[in-house]
Amino acid sequence: MNILIVRVSSLGDVVHNMPMVSDIRRHYPDANIDWVVEEGYVSLVRLNPDVRRIIPFALRRWRKNLFSLATRNEMSEFRSLLRLEEYDLVFDTQGLLKTGIVMRMARLAPNGKRVGLANATEGSGYEPISRVFHTMSVAVGLRTHAVLRARQVAAKALGYSAEGPADFNLQMAGVASKQSPLWLTKQPYAVFFHGTARAEKQWAFDNWVSIARLLATFDLQVLLPWGSEDEKKTAEKMAEKMPNARVLPRLPLMEAVMLAQRAALVVGVDTGLTHVAAAFNRPTIELYCDSPRWKTEGDWSANIINLGDEGTSPTVDEVERAVHILLHSMDKIDASRSDVV
Repeated sequence: MNILIVRVSSLGDVVHNMPMVSDIRRHYPDANIDWVVEEGYVSLVRLNPDVRRIIPFALRRWRKNLFSLATRNEMSEFRSLLRLEEYDLVFDTQGLLKTGIVMRMARLAPNGKRVGLANATEGSGYEPISRVFHTMSVAVGLRTHAVLRARQVAAKALGYSAEGPADFNLQMAGVASKQSPLWLTKQPYAVFFHGTARAEKQWAFDNWVSIARLLATFDLQVLLPWGSEDEKKTAEKMAEKMPNARVLPRLPLMEAVMLAQRAALVVGVDTGLTHVAAAFNRPTIELYCDSPRWKTEGDWSANIINLGDEGTSPTVDEVERAVHILLHSMDKIDASRSDVV
């Protein structure tokens, strides 16, 4: 069976589609699973060994020079790559006009199906016109978690139940075997994913400083990544107030993923790299300051603590308690390993 997944963006949403792949592989171990994704996230999808072929989609870049010869040639090449295979199932789990068009461009095998979402979840960017490209539309609950939503679409089409904890199956072995970046410390560290595009989703500056001071009592260095000049300035101001903090250089995606995957503790707002850390089951505190927690909270591991909700920012006391819970749990795990040795 040949299966194509169309989920082009964004970082957190791409990560949240990984358990769908694991479910398909578990029920159909011989299936060939391909994925269309924005070119910037190809390296992320490549971490999943169950994905056979990744087809880069560059709409964000193409839009800048839509009528140039180079862009038209790239779009033609994309269409050719998309149509190399006949697919028994094409899944669109994003529910947008652009992803529906990509779904329609793919070549179906005889009796093949194009399967997508029948409706929006609360507050999503779903576009109802995407249904015109479906041969099968799957209805989901209005408050269905992003991970479960994708799992349910595949389960309905393939005749199984989306049950059990989410399995992201992200493998860093190939990346980790390469030379470690110079910024990567050998000592345990915490990461603060403090930056997000929407100001309302940010956590107060002084709160981060308070948590850094607590982590200093655990001898944990705090690493501060950033993705824009404004975030860099904020990180530099934070570091001035945090004796145990270091501002990192701008990181390419795979180094940012490595940063999350190797952290002893991650504290982050509702943003893609926080969800990456949770997908790796790292000790993670997810801070929901002005976004609905039910959509993306890490509910698959005791290593993840979700705090706050839409309109209710987490308090410093809540985060401090979560830090103690997670770090003490890690101490117990390390102690048990030492006893075995």
